[in-house]
Amino acid sequence: MRKLLPLITSHPGGSGGRSAMTCRFRCGDACFHPVPNTSDNEYVGDVIAGALSRRSMMRAAAVVTVAASAAGGVALGPGAGEAAAAGAADPAKQTPRGRKAARGLRFTPVAPNTADKVTVPDGYRQNVVIRWGEPILRGAPAFDADKQTAKAQAGQFGYNNDFLSLLPLRHEGEDHGRQVLVANHEYTDEVLMFKGYDPKNPTREQVEIAWAAHGLSVVVVEGERRTGALRPVPRHRLNRRLTATTKFHLTGPAARSEFVRTKADPRGTTVLGTLNNCSGGTTPWGTTLHGEENFNQYFAHADKVTDPTQAARLKRYGVVGGESERKWERFDDRFDLTKEPNEPHRFGWVVELDPYDPDSTPRKRTALGRFKHEGAQPSLTRDGRPVVYMGDDERFDYVYKFVSSKRMAKGDSRWAREHNLTLLDEGTLYVAKFTGDSPADEIDGTGTLPEDGEFDGSGRWIPLATAYAGGKAVSHVEGMTADEVYVFTRLAGDKVGATKMDRPEDIEPSPQSGKVYVALTNNTDRGKPGKAGADEANPRNLNKHGQVLELTESRNRPEATRFAWNLFLVAGDPNDPATYFAGFPKDKVSPISCPDNVAFDPHGNLWISTDGNQLGSHDGLFGVATKGERRGELKQFLTMPKGAETCGPLVQERRVLVAVQHPGEIDGASVEKPASSWPDGPGKIVRPAVVSVWRADGRDIGV
Repeated sequence: MRKLLPLITSHPGGSGGRSAMTCRFRCGDACFHPVPNTSDNEYVGDVIAGALSRRSMMRAAAVVTVAASAAGGVALGPGAGEAAAAGAADPAKQTPRGRKAARGLRFTPVAPNTADKVTVPDGYRQNVVIRWGEPILRGAPAFDADKQTAKAQAGQFGYNNDFLSLLPLRHEGEDHGRQVLVANHEYTDEVLMFKGYDPKNPTREQVEIAWAAHGLSVVVVEGERRTGALRPVPRHRLNRRLTATTKFHLTGPAARSEFVRTKADPRGTTVLGTLNNCSGGTTPWGTTLHGEENFNQYFAHADKVTDPTQAARLKRYGVVGGESERKWERFDDRFDLTKEPNEPHRFGWVVELDPYDPDSTPRKRTALGRFKHEGAQPSLTRDGRPVVYMGDDERFDYVYKFVSSKRMAKGDSRWAREHNLTLLDEGTLYVAKFTGDSPADEIDGTGTLPEDGEFDGSGRWIPLATAYAGGKAVSHVEGMTADEVYVFTRLAGDKVGATKMDRPEDIEPSPQSGKVYVALTNNTDRGKPGKAGADEANPRNLNKHGQVLELTESRNRPEATRFAWNLFLVAGDPNDPATYFAGFPKDKVSPISCPDNVAFDPHGNLWISTDGNQLGSHDGLFGVATKGERRGELKQFLTMPKGAETCGPLVQERRVLVAVQHPGEIDGASVEKPASSWPDGPGKIVRPAVVSVWRADGRDIGV
């Protein structure tokens, strides 16, 4: 099939809708640096263009015909004209049956806005659960913006909360209504933390405060009896802070590798700290997973590395340049590549934490590979083996999964818990390749598509390496050892021909259907010279709005090595003919841009948080139906304060929890010149925080 050539483009903007300040502190201006992936692997946009089924052709005909009139003419490929001649219906004109929204989404959508607050639907209420700096450990003082210390911060809730998990509180009958909240603290923005901050000359105290503000928080929270409000329980025995200086164990096949040994840790088994924890996951056995993402920005003097192999490996992970933004290398040699060349290899892993054991040492699971982990959400095979889906949040990087070879033990005995803490050390790591082949045989093995199985294409999971008991492993990548595959996983993906994606962020399987949803946030390099251009399913060069893919594993088994895929949602203004909402009428949906984290509610709806909205509104949280006659119905549930990103999220029966990250992070803002007054009002320092939202009448969300 010939490519369609739509001429719709988006305005440039390498960082999407983020401020330059956010790019500077969160990811080290990654979007303004050259793309690390220079392999010749196929790009997902080209795969999508070549893989459209007849159903997709019909959809594309309606989309591109409108686009052509706006763009001055578009060449339609074979099949599109046939669909039109056959009387293909325009999905934008189709009317869904039924009067009510999907169960779980029956609320009045929040209108796009730029209010400096968390805006929620009519009939809903909210409270701030916990803010940056609130004390959670015994002896920690109340937060004082003018008297911050590293010691105080080590006992207080960290900065820039991202991933959230809520777990039941076990074995404490008197704690009815209490849960364990686990939060990531992705990064620090020192300009918004310290008065008079000099980025060229940070003080040791400021640096050590930042170390303590990174990492993870575990804090018990208690619900109010008559509302959905949550309150922290300070000094609870389970409360915990893990920071950039906490001890973490390296486990699995890459532990003890020559690539992870340092002067301070010659055995390669113990790492100080976890950095840039973005999203994560909650396991069926009661632990939490945390993805180390933009770790590259913390390391200095890559420009002084002379060994060409080492330099190439660093460059593939975005470790470039001289001094780091925060200048940590001045205060700790491990952040200076000329002194500790292997230290970056000790970050970029998935961390597993046992929130029920405050004395446990968290583990970095090397069997899951090393890259810029957005998150890691597991499901179980029918025989009880974990399967973890993961995205590498970089333009033109890959989608991965890990299939454990060990079964989860049921129950809460000591033996069961110890056994389950080994599940992610043994199994096979895969990377995804999307193709335009017929998906029929990939789904049920009979050559017949399921009734709801009209797919855009198929794909396969390519094995990279398999880890066995005792840390032994074998590589499936020619020319790379197992240690190299696990430590330099991106290079392994390059070698086996994995498909380049548009910033794969959160990837989660539906607990109800088993379908896997992949949030592709954006790719502003699309259509640039030498890069793949627009196509039917992604009709925007300089793609700044992103899309969501829906994967169906063969026979609906998560351990399968084959899958089919759909383009579930093409984000952007519904009035733009290039957008698509699973066929739902576009005049009945909310506009959405830059999908990032995803979650599911008890009804099977997909909830999407955004990062970098390009439509003039603040970022927000959206719910979308994934099944039935309302499939594709997308509604905005809330918006963020000025400058903030929507993180978390969690959707329970009677509560929605979100992390408000980097509020007030607007170019030119500082402690002295705040761009936002959230959450405590004018005259108070801006503080990232967790927010709970519930129905005023106490009923379930969206019913």
